[in-house]
Amino acid sequence: MKLSVLDQTPIRRGSNAREALQESVELVKLAESLNYTRYWISEHHNIGTLACAAPEVLIARLGAETKRIRLGSGGIMLPNHSALKVAENFRLLEGLFPGRIDLGIGRAPGGDRLTASVLNPSNNFEPNEYIQQIRALKAFFADDATPGTVHEKVKAIPKIDTTPNLWMLTSSGESAFLAAHFGIALSFAQFINPVGGAEAIEQYRKNFKTSAELSSPQDSVGIFVFCGETEEKAARMQAVMDYRLLSIARGQMDETPSYESIKSYQYSSDELRYIQYNRQRMVVGTPDVVKKQLEDLAENMDVSEIVVATFAETSEDRLRSYALLAEMFDLQKATQEALNAEA
Repeated sequence: MKLSVLDQTPIRRGSNAREALQESVELVKLAESLNYTRYWISEHHNIGTLACAAPEVLIARLGAETKRIRLGSGGIMLPNHSALKVAENFRLLEGLFPGRIDLGIGRAPGGDRLTASVLNPSNNFEPNEYIQQIRALKAFFADDATPGTVHEKVKAIPKIDTTPNLWMLTSSGESAFLAAHFGIALSFAQFINPVGGAEAIEQYRKNFKTSAELSSPQDSVGIFVFCGETEEKAARMQAVMDYRLLSIARGQMDETPSYESIKSYQYSSDELRYIQYNRQRMVVGTPDVVKKQLEDLAENMDVSEIVVATFAETSEDRLRSYALLAEMFDLQKATQEALNAEA
C-alpha cells in the first residue's frame, strides 16, 4: 500500500506560523527519506491556526528541499481563483520540478464564504461555474486553440512538455461523478466526511472516461492519523482530536486545545454522539492498532493509497507518527520492490 502526506500546516498551541512552515520543510524531507509517495499542501483562508493560504508558494519551497517525492496541492480551491492563474502557477511548478507535481482541486471555500467572496468577487458559488473552471483549466494545460474561444488567443505560460497530474478532491459523490466525467484522478476526504466514500469511489470507477491525462481510474482516500508509541500517548491525542473537531463544528476554528486544558471537560450526550461520528474520520492508536485499521480502510474503500493528515501536540510527536507509519508498512522495501518491477 502507498502512503502519502496531507500537510494542513497546523500552528500548535504556543507556536507561530513561521515555526509551522519550517516544520513543513522538516516533514517533507522526512517523508521523502521514508519513501512516502506524495506530499500535498492544503489551502485555507482566515483561519488563524493554519499557516498556508498559498500552496503553490510553499510547494516551490518544498521542491527545493527534495529530489523525488511528488509535491502538490490538497487542494487548490478553484472557485477562489481564475483557471488561467492556477494553470500558470502549476505549469511553472511542473517546469521547476518536472514529473513531480500534482494539482489537486476542490470547490470548498477553504474557510468562510465571506473570505471566499473577497478572494474572488465574481465567485457565485454555483456548481456550474466550477464545472466551467475545470473545462478551462484542462484547456489551458492542453494548449487548446479552438477557434472562437478565449483559448485561441490566451495561453498559460510557461509552455512545457509535461503536465501536472490532475486530482479532484471530494467529500461527496457529486464531485466523484465530475472526476469520472473529466478523466481526473480522485481522492476522497474521509477526514471531512466519513460516510459514502466507498460508494463514491465505486461510482467514479464505473463512470470513468479516459482522458488525455489519465487512461484509467486512479484514486486514494485521505484520513486523520496519529500513531503513538504508547497507549497513553495515543489516548491523549485521541482526546485532543475529539475536542478539536467538536470545536470546529461549533465554529471555533482558531481554538488549539492542549490535553491538559480539556482532559476534565464533561461532554453532553449530544456531544458524545458527535464524537463517535467524528472518530470515523480518524485512526488513532499504537502501531499495531493503526496498521490494522488502515488496512481495513484500504480494503473497505478498495484503494491502494492512503493520504495521511496528522496533528500532534508537539513537532516531535507529529514527525514520529509518520516515521512509525512508514516502519509499519515497510515503505522503503515496498518502494524498492516497485523499482525492481519497473526495471
